[in-house]
Amino acid sequence: MSKLIVKPTTPNEEGIVLAVSPESAGWEYVGFEVAKLEAGQTLKRSTDGLEYCLVLLSGLADVSTQEESWTSVGERMSVFEKKPPYAIYVPNADHFEVTATTALELAICSAPGKGNFKARLIAPSAAASELRGYGNLERQIYNILPESEPADSLLVVEVITPEGHWSSYPPHKHDQDNMPQESLLEETYYYKIQPEQGFAVQRIYTDSRSLDETLIVKNGETVLVPEGYHPVAAPPGYEVYYLNVMAGPTRAWKFVNDEVHAWIMTKPSDRV
Repeated sequence: MSKLIVKPTTPNEEGIVLAVSPESAGWEYVGFEVAKLEAGQTLKRSTDGLEYCLVLLSGLADVSTQEESWTSVGERMSVFEKKPPYAIYVPNADHFEVTATTALELAICSAPGKGNFKARLIAPSAAASELRGYGNLERQIYNILPESEPADSLLVVEVITPEGHWSSYPPHKHDQDNMPQESLLEETYYYKIQPEQGFAVQRIYTDSRSLDETLIVKNGETVLVPEGYHPVAAPPGYEVYYLNVMAGPTRAWKFVNDEVHAWIMTKPSDRV
């Protein structure tokens, strides 16, 4: 199996079923975990030097930090309900406590914090929704924590790719600290597939082909993107969801397309 795929396990005492740290990934910025909690189960965490974005993938919960608390947070029971999630931003030097009030799947996204912002609830209405692409490149985007919203390091977004469509396409990369043309961003992809027996296809490759892998990704798995271009395909019959977490030295999403495939950005009606 590719070292770029992280598979889920049975829940530990905290309910964690999947964990990526900078140490395990071999990079510097992005941490990512998934917790599956039963109703009444509580997850507690001190943030220390990290900021967090807690994304309620499915289910409801009560959430508190040092200065804030929210009850019955959440709405959707599946990531495929075609609605943005509830999320909570928690800064470094804080803590959070999440108590599930229903069965809960929680994404725990982290990166270095600088203490510039306070904890806040990110309601679905704040997650800007957009349809990106055209034809079989079209996909649904929910911008949970884009660069236009306050955070120190994290960028968080959901993507739903219809069956037979492509996303993260045309192939693009953000692995060079070369602002303003390109930013260096580590990235994780957390996948859900509907129906669950399906799969997604993701290719990750660099210009030099020192990295060139084609991955078959199953429901509940995470893909690490340390560098390179990283397009995704959803096979016919299977809808593909993924949650992207990005962070790097500069909090900006500046990417470059693979020049061989950049022409695809032009709609057929506009081509000469």
